[in-house]
Amino acid sequence: MSRLLVHLATGPENPTRVALGLLVARSALDAGHDVDLFVAGDGVAVLRPETLDAGNGIGTGSFREHVDALAAGGARFFVSGLSSKARGISLDSLGGLEVTMAPPTRLVELAFEADRVLTY
Repeated sequence: MSRLLVHLATGPENPTRVALGLLVARSALDAGHDVDLFVAGDGVAVLRPETLDAGNGIGTGSFREHVDALAAGGARFFVSGLSSKARGISLDSLGGLEVTMAPPTRLVELAFEADRVLTY
């Protein structure tokens, strides 16, 4: 199957768009594709446990359900180290979610490795 990269830069102020990006990533994974998720900018705040638990999009589902399904299905999570640092987010503050802190160069590498890239 193909590899999909979803670049999530939207923060929790737009929950429907966040949940849509997560839903699309989850749908690709469910269809048998390999999925990478790179979270950057205001999107890094979405991964805080309290935001995952509270976040729901209108018609696009629960942040927590999507992220849990992505993690269980083997999706790889990359989080911008620069965006995280600027927002006071560390690996310890992500409640055990397995992520790789990564620089912008890793996003570029992932984009060139992917068959398709979607940005939300």
